Amino acid sequence: MIPAELIEKKRDGIELTTGEIDWFIHNVMNEKIDDCQLSALLMSIYFNGLSNAETKSLIDSMVKSGKMFNFKHLERYVADKHSTGGIGDKISFILAPLLSSFDIIVPMIAGRSLAYTGGTIDKLESINKFQTQKDFDSFNKQIDQIGCGIISQSSEICPADKKLYSIRDLTGTIPSFPLICSSIMSKKIAEGLDGLVMDVKVGNGAFMKTFHDAKKLGVELKKIGNSFDIDVNITYSNMSQPLGKYAGLKCEIIEAVDCLKGNGPDDVTQLSIDLCADILVQSGMSKNKSKAKTSLIKNIENGKALEKFEEMITAQGGDLNDIYSKNNFARNHLKIKSKETGYIKSINTEKIGWALVEIGCGKKVINDVLDYSAGIKSHYKVGDKICRGDTVYELFGFNETKLTNAKKMLTKTFTISEQEIKKEKLIIE
Repeated sequence: MIPAELIEKKRDGIELTTGEIDWFIHNVMNEKIDDCQLSALLMSIYFNGLSNAETKSLIDSMVKSGKMFNFKHLERYVADKHSTGGIGDKISFILAPLLSSFDIIVPMIAGRSLAYTGGTIDKLESINKFQTQKDFDSFNKQIDQIGCGIISQSSEICPADKKLYSIRDLTGTIPSFPLICSSIMSKKIAEGLDGLVMDVKVGNGAFMKTFHDAKKLGVELKKIGNSFDIDVNITYSNMSQPLGKYAGLKCEIIEAVDCLKGNGPDDVTQLSIDLCADILVQSGMSKNKSKAKTSLIKNIENGKALEKFEEMITAQGGDLNDIYSKNNFARNHLKIKSKETGYIKSINTEKIGWALVEIGCGKKVINDVLDYSAGIKSHYKVGDKICRGDTVYELFGFNETKLTNAKKMLTKTFTISEQEIKKEKLIIE
């Protein structure tokens, strides 16, 4: 085959065969197809899309580019969750140990921050000595021993996805639905899953700003999962305000621990339990979501979920004393206070995300160093009553100049109404 002929074929809107897609990806990984040719194919896909058959073939080729986990020998349900990203989203740190406390296998492959949304791996690396990079065999061994773990994508798992993503990031082809779905699902399929819950975020702090776009993505992800014999549940959740009180790096780990102790923010706990309940029903452990939620709350109250979290942190080299230390927040603090009395009408969550990047919770350029002590505490949600002089946000971090810059950004992220405002629903559908 000739790369240019396949590029021209896709450019002209003609469907590629499974063999053609497989050949192209195989030769990309063997460095027989250069980056400019890969860029051309990705741009053709961006404009012309992929059929269901093409999408499945692409995902299959991406999975085959590396190793695939197989946990059949454990004779237990294997499940995971994926979130499309948001501000203050710390669900993974609760979901993995909570499900594992029911003997469900959770082999989670997670990512770093993207644009203004925080990264699960960056947050975990705020824990002293925690290892997010484990090779295929050692992660297999960890799952065999304790049943759960969260690692970053390695060169052994879906390396084709890593390659395609790096080119998409440079060529303006990130927002392609087939390519988004292929990237997400290839890693989940490589985990050897039986079941998956998808938390598709909707709102001004999400990549999917409208429910229409979120629904389109959710339907596509479910279709792909089912075609690979994975049971998929989709939850659409509100990201028009931060999730929980804290957004940042280590502060989110600490808030997740509070949830596992049974005293975390209501919204984080509610969403975590709802997503976990879907998996318990999928696996046959619970007859319905109501009974599943009762069981999940019980395993938080009896300490089993927290115990499993501590096992996971220890198994990956993390220092538990670092998590439970009283000196986890930076010394530099700034507060933003309300100049009005009324009700919180709206919150610009994306701007909060960019303020987090400014204080060091994300990277502006690749060589930036993250400030694990940095974060933002939000004191109010949409619909809450606020009085003049009340603290809306607290900012904390190492660099005072960055905090001052972020403070200017945050003063424009909320509006106040004299009229009472209806509280927003967390789970949309």
